[in-house]
Amino acid sequence: MWLSTKAVLAAAIEMENGLADRKVKVSVVIPTYQEGKYIADLLSRLAIVNDPLEVIVVDGGSTDETIKVAQQFTDKVYQIDQRGIARARNCGARLSSGEIIVFLDADVAPPPDFVERTVTAFRDTGAVGATCNIMPSGPRIPELVFFTFYNRLIRSLVRLKPHSRGEFLALRRTPFLRVGGFDEDLACLEDHDLAFRVSKLGRFIFISDLTVHESMRRIRKMGLANVLRTWIVNYVTFVLCGKTVSTVWKPIR
Repeated sequence: MWLSTKAVLAAAIEMENGLADRKVKVSVVIPTYQEGKYIADLLSRLAIVNDPLEVIVVDGGSTDETIKVAQQFTDKVYQIDQRGIARARNCGARLSSGEIIVFLDADVAPPPDFVERTVTAFRDTGAVGATCNIMPSGPRIPELVFFTFYNRLIRSLVRLKPHSRGEFLALRRTPFLRVGGFDEDLACLEDHDLAFRVSKLGRFIFISDLTVHESMRRIRKMGLANVLRTWIVNYVTFVLCGKTVSTVWKPIR
């Protein structure tokens, strides 16, 4: 019997499902580079999650304490010989075994029940990917106003033009592999690009009852206006030309 590509994908997702009836293995992939000051906080939060959880750290050549700290929390710590956040995320995904892969940045703070809320969202058998509210840690008023607006914008556009930031991006394993993972030629917007590509295979959803908090280190260092300007310029050039102006996403430590 002949089956369409979407039918084959739907069948694979059905095999991954039964989410309401059993524990689903979730893999968390964390790319790092010089994150020795931040990674312990995130990994200590993941260590107390009750749900089945595989934690994978992929480092891009740190010379600080990142590797040493990470190894205190997980035995799945890997180093790659070339920097690049998309490259690190793809490596971690290939090494993972979870049915759902959650990509987190090293300086975020997810709530204790984020795995449960993510798995619940993926009980929607048509869902192939998801993002959630991303809010600042210890926000100043302009940051609070902007991120509240930004989350509402992403949520309202999720069906028309799916977008996700790398602070939290959850994907079913099969669709992720089918689209080839992250584009390693993109220094930024690789998360948005993947969310849009995977949405062609099913629904990309917004988990409205989940909020992950992120460090404001880049915004505090560069200034909110400068960060927004960089985001907008990269987004416009990506939409128009398929590539970004930024060729390296400089670390802020």
